[in-house]
Amino acid sequence: QVQLVESGGGQVQAGGSLRLSCAASGRTFGAYAMGWFRQAPGKDRLFVATINQEGSNTYYTGSVKCRFTISRDKAKNTVYLQMNSLKPEDKEVYLCGMATRGIGHSQSEYDYWGKGTQVTVSS
Repeated sequence: QVQLVESGGGQVQAGGSLRLSCAASGRTFGAYAMGWFRQAPGKDRLFVATINQEGSNTYYTGSVKCRFTISRDKAKNTVYLQMNSLKPEDKEVYLCGMATRGIGHSQSEYDYWGKGTQVTVSS
């Protein structure tokens, strides 16, 4: 059984930064790509970023390129999302997932999800 626990969300002003963390347990963390998605109430999850098993390849949705950075620490079984230059439209619940069936660009590739952490950006 895999457990993913996000932390680091909060409220910041536009232009500010947050660093989200996702701690994984229960399965070989290093064997799978990991990703971050965002979700508004009542809507589907939207892809934000993914990182491969080795941490050598990353991929981002266009709206966060050059502002967000995904990384992973195998020793700590943790994946991070550094969020800079935050905008009011970045306000969402952010969830991390473990992509056990692909490289992590699509929700369908994920079998495990955390419960999410709220990010609020005030203008």
